[in-house]
Amino acid sequence: MTASLIDGKAIAEEFAAENALRASRLRAAGTVPGLAVVIVGDDPASRVYVRYKALACERAGLASWVHALPADTPQARLVEFVRSLNADPAVHGILVQLPLPKPLDARAVIEAIDPAKDVDGFHYHNVGALVVGEPAFYPCTPWGVMRLLEHEGVALEGRHAVVVGRSTIVGKPMALMLLNAGATVTVCHSKTRDLAAMTRQGDVLVAAVGRARMITADMVKPGAVVIDVGINRLPDGRLCGDVDAEGVAAVASRLTPVPGGVGPMTIAMVVANTVHGAEVAAGIAATGPTRFA
Repeated sequence: MTASLIDGKAIAEEFAAENALRASRLRAAGTVPGLAVVIVGDDPASRVYVRYKALACERAGLASWVHALPADTPQARLVEFVRSLNADPAVHGILVQLPLPKPLDARAVIEAIDPAKDVDGFHYHNVGALVVGEPAFYPCTPWGVMRLLEHEGVALEGRHAVVVGRSTIVGKPMALMLLNAGATVTVCHSKTRDLAAMTRQGDVLVAAVGRARMITADMVKPGAVVIDVGINRLPDGRLCGDVDAEGVAAVASRLTPVPGGVGPMTIAMVVANTVHGAEVAAGIAATGPTRFA
């Protein structure tokens, strides 16, 4: 068996075209979707991510603003700035790039964002809606995974999904989305005993731990769909995921590559959430994602 690679880049381009079409309809009706990104400090990786998001907005016909604040910005000033974006009718999505420099309180900053503009889906209001399965903005990386699985026709109802990783950004919301889609879900983490025995049960296996090539072929159920969310830089500068792609490809039925798998979908979902926020503001859509697998 040789796994078929899931081309996240190509799938993301399809969603980008859809986003552009929706944005053009909004512009024709007098609304230009707008995303405001706030970055604090000079973290190189954060600046790369912000640049990708700005380029994606530009390609889709959205307005975007990158607000770069110094690393020593006081907590009160940052919260005040976020609230000023809440009040700006031209802004339909607000994204505060994480991590924030210490000693800034990221949770307090996120809670200052209007939930209706929280395109990252991190505000407690949106997290709570996800827990109970109600429409809301959902975190972009796991939602991107769900849309990718939907695109590929991967049936989830009644299947066993195993998520390795319990972060609030990917692991936990990923598990909830899979659960809401009808899968039986197991969440594994650093304290899980006999991890391989757990992961081998997964019809769908999602790796989101941030450890290079941690998931090896002997940890994968034959024929499983393997989603590699991790992105790690090796000593020689090359990028790799949390999955040993070469070994796992001989066992899995489908596999996302790194790079070119989940990453492009995350960016596409940031744009999709922003466009949807503009549609809600314009009164042409209800709150929450347009589709949820």
